[in-house]
Amino acid sequence: MNDVENLANLYRDNLLNDVIPFWQKNSIDQANGGYFTCLDRQGKVYDTDKFIWLQARQVWLFSMIYNKIGKQQEWLDVALGGAEFLKKYGMDAEGNWYFSLNREGTPLVQPYNIFSDCFAAMAFGQLYEATGVDSHGNLARKTFENILKRRQNPKGTYAKGVPGTRNLKDFALPMILCNLVLELEHLLDASLVSETIQYGVNEVMETFYRPDEKVILEAVDVDGSFSDSFEGRLTNPGHGLEAMWFTMDLAERLGDKNLMQKAADITLQLMEYGWDKTHGGIFYFLDVKQKPLQQLEWDQKLWWVHIEALIALAKGYLHTGDERFTQWFDKLHAYTWSHFPDAEFGEWYGYLNRQGEVLLPSKGGKWKGCFHVPRGLFQLWKTLEAIGEKQQKLTVQHK
Repeated sequence: MNDVENLANLYRDNLLNDVIPFWQKNSIDQANGGYFTCLDRQGKVYDTDKFIWLQARQVWLFSMIYNKIGKQQEWLDVALGGAEFLKKYGMDAEGNWYFSLNREGTPLVQPYNIFSDCFAAMAFGQLYEATGVDSHGNLARKTFENILKRRQNPKGTYAKGVPGTRNLKDFALPMILCNLVLELEHLLDASLVSETIQYGVNEVMETFYRPDEKVILEAVDVDGSFSDSFEGRLTNPGHGLEAMWFTMDLAERLGDKNLMQKAADITLQLMEYGWDKTHGGIFYFLDVKQKPLQQLEWDQKLWWVHIEALIALAKGYLHTGDERFTQWFDKLHAYTWSHFPDAEFGEWYGYLNRQGEVLLPSKGGKWKGCFHVPRGLFQLWKTLEAIGEKQQKLTVQHK
C-alpha cells in the first residue's frame, strides 16, 4: 500500500473498464427482462434460470454506480429493466420474494430465503435514490418491514428443523441488517434506524463474536449460547470480515471510536485465523474446534471472501493507521490479483481449489452475479482514495 494512487486507479479501472462492461454486454435478457447470471468464462449464457437475490443485487449495483459515479442513462436503464422484471414476477401474494424463477418469470423455488427480500429492499432503496419514484421507495420500505417481522423465524413454514429441538439463530441476518439499514436510512424513521443498528451491532459483536476463540460463529442457540454441533461449530472467515467493514461504517456514522477499534481488532484476528499458511488465501469454512467439516468445499478459495477481506483491511487502515493492516492488505492483494481476475476474457473467477487453481471457469451462476466484485472494486477505489487524501493532509501538516 505504498502507492495508494496507483492502487486506487487499478481498482477503479477494473470496475469501469472490465467488470461493469462484462455484465452490461452479457447479462441482459432483452426478450423477457431481468438478467442472466449463469455466464461461462467468455460471458455466454449456459443456464437461463433467474435467482431473485442476484437479480436484485444487479439492480442495486447499477443504481448505485448511477448514483455515486456518474448519471449515465445506460446504467439506469440496466437497473430499471431488472426492477420491472422483479416487480412483475418476483413476489408471492403476501409480498415475500421467491428464491428463483425461470427465464420468463414463472416461480421455480418458494420464498424460503429471506436474503431474496434483503437484496430486493436494497435494490429498490437505491433505485428510489436514482429515480425519486415513490413506488420504488414504498416497495423497499414494505420489504424491509416484512424482513423485520420475519427475523425471529426467517424461513417460516419452509424451515426443515423440528420445532423445539435445536433452535439456532444464524449470523447472516443480523450481519446484513448492519448494512441494509444504512442503505435504507433515507426511507426509514430515525428511531427504527437506531433500533436496527443497535440490534445488528449487538448481535454481531456480542452474541456471535467469541473473544476467547477470536472467531465469529455462523450459528448459536437462540439464547446466544454455544451449540456443540456441526452448525454451531461452523465459522466462515469471509462472512466475519465482510461484517467488520459493515461495522466500521456504522462506527464511523455513530462516531464510536471503541466500536471502530473493536471491529479493526477482530478484522486482524479473522485474517490470522482464516489464512491458509500452506497455500495462501482464505479458507471458506473452518470448525472452531478443529473437528471434521461437513462442507466438502471448506478449503476452497472464493472470490467474495477475498474481496470483502480486502475492503475490511483497507477500511481498518484508513480508520486506525495500524501498519498491520497494510501488511495484510499487500499479502492479500497479491494473492487476489494473481488468482481471481481473468485477463483474457474479463471479470473474475469465483472458485479456486486450496492450491489456488481454477475449479470453475464460469463467471456467474446460482450464487455469483454482478455484486461482490463490482461493489468491492468500488469500495476499494474510494477507500484507497480516502487513504491517499489522509496521507496528503498529514504530509502538509508535517511540512
